[in-house]
Amino acid sequence: MSEAILTISSKNYSSWSLRGWLMTRFSGLPFVEKVISPDDPAMRAELLLLSSSFLIPNLTHNGLKIWDTLAIGEYLHEIKPEAQLLPADLERRTRCRSISGEMHSGFGPMRAALPMNLKGDFPNFKVWARAQADIDRVTAIWREHLDLYGGPFLLGERSIADAMYAPVVTRLLTYHVKVDAQSAAYCKTIRAMPELEEWIEAAKTEPDDLEELEVEF
Repeated sequence: MSEAILTISSKNYSSWSLRGWLMTRFSGLPFVEKVISPDDPAMRAELLLLSSSFLIPNLTHNGLKIWDTLAIGEYLHEIKPEAQLLPADLERRTRCRSISGEMHSGFGPMRAALPMNLKGDFPNFKVWARAQADIDRVTAIWREHLDLYGGPFLLGERSIADAMYAPVVTRLLTYHVKVDAQSAAYCKTIRAMPELEEWIEAAKTEPDDLEELEVEF
């Protein structure tokens, strides 16, 4: 079996890299990281939401190259079913795919207005109406699934869905966005994951900032 290589971009700014990296860590598949500089024109376009497709992260394994974060999650589930990245129960598995797909394809205003920035801290940030509508929908998803399955994760046990929403948690913390108590508790659960802590600590050591993603308020 060939060594798995996960290609990612900036740990500070790349929400999609974080999602793919978390899924791979959750799966238990050993891998090495290949980091592409955010100065690379294609990677910069993705980080600034100027690209129509997202080719990072991508996973190379056993002669296959898998890109698109959800495709990576589905592949990891197939080769590591014991990790239950997708829940064994059909209802939970269907909901996992649905809410992960909604995160994958939606919430553009929130992404644009609150770019991921793990080194940033913006306590006086103004959240405008369109981004707030996205935040309201996200927290409604969280409350519904925490109520249905009892937490602490969205489908009860940790899954692809938690990897998909982890960058939203970091955004809410970076920009000091106030949410309801149940959503705040979920944020604490995600933030406390050792995998996310490891990622954040690495992000803090990145030497360069992207001025376009450094908001000032």
